[in-house]
Amino acid sequence: MSRERVGFTLAILTISDAGSKGERDDTSGDTISRIMSFEGFEVVSRNIVPDEKDDISAKIIELCDSGDVDLVLTTGGTGLSPRDVTPEATRTVIEYEVPGIPEAMRAQTLNKTPMSMLSRAVAGLRSGCLVVNLPGSPSGVRQTLEVVISAIPHAIEIAKGRRVHPTQ
Repeated sequence: MSRERVGFTLAILTISDAGSKGERDDTSGDTISRIMSFEGFEVVSRNIVPDEKDDISAKIIELCDSGDVDLVLTTGGTGLSPRDVTPEATRTVIEYEVPGIPEAMRAQTLNKTPMSMLSRAVAGLRSGCLVVNLPGSPSGVRQTLEVVISAIPHAIEIAKGRRVHPTQ
């Protein structure tokens, strides 16, 4: 049973060479879909692109600029492999970064795995749409979403100009 709808739309963008060729199931994308649907997000788009900077950037632009998506969650391509280019692709198309999101993900998951310090994930805004890079494994997706899920609706509301911070 899902929670009350929060009224936000979500696009899931999986970055995977093998997945884009149909050689690997998108288990991380499935994990994002389950978690975020339970949280009341409507999944309006799911795509898989290869680990190519231009392909990733173009898809993020398309999703954010469509006006149909409040949140883009990417999965994959945030590590140290030469093919891991998701952070660079994201940085080239966002208007500005929201560094606290990936900082919190890395800090809070470090107690679960020392490998979290190797994540190069970024988050930022484009056209009022929040973009967050997540790891490429289902367990990494679960662990990082646990950290940031409660802040995401507020971040979207602020980015869309629907809410302001309370005055002190």
